[in-house]
Amino acid sequence: MTRKPRAFESVLAQIERRIVDDGLTAGDRLPGERQLAEQLQVGRSSVREALRVLESLGVVSSQAGRGPDAGAVLTARPGSALTDLLRLHLGLASLELREVVDTRLMIERWAAARAAEAGADTSALAASIAAMAAAASAEEFVEHDTAFHCAIAEASGNRLIAAIMRSLRDSVRRHAVEAVERLGDTAVLQADHERIMAAIAAGDPDAASDAVAAHLEHAYPELFRG
Repeated sequence: MTRKPRAFESVLAQIERRIVDDGLTAGDRLPGERQLAEQLQVGRSSVREALRVLESLGVVSSQAGRGPDAGAVLTARPGSALTDLLRLHLGLASLELREVVDTRLMIERWAAARAAEAGADTSALAASIAAMAAAASAEEFVEHDTAFHCAIAEASGNRLIAAIMRSLRDSVRRHAVEAVERLGDTAVLQADHERIMAAIAAGDPDAASDAVAAHLEHAYPELFRG
């Protein structure tokens, strides 16, 4: 039996069509709740619930206001929504850490190879490596390590890949800190970072991809045994 859409779900679909049909982009403003309710011929409570869902998905930012300042503003924060979803599913054990790391392996190998092919600027990578060397704790090391790997994704030139990488790294931050604490000495990881950066700087996609794979095996040896 097909479930009948709830009122706010119909509103979500209509708002999505409006965004597409009107060519709206990040920074544009939707009409206020009352106006939207009138235009869509639904109750204001359904509009309000739909906007709350969109805000949680990083699509809009609700703002109080009247007249021309009324209405939610469209945003572009896909990474935050992906991070929250991944973290929740990891916590519920509907996703395993191995699955997340495998996904990261596939994505980051491609990103590193693409960055090498494009002759990407490696200054952000070098800055992250220097910051990791000066880190005073595992948490601080992971913060700069995350910046390093996200910079690789951004250097690939694919914004979706960059958003997914940021989400993957943020969702497993606690596991990454624990992995660094177990390892103790981060010299191996730092050497891996240097090899990845050198391969990208040299324009060698195969070496960059292989260096990423070796790095993840060093960071999560328990997942790659056997």
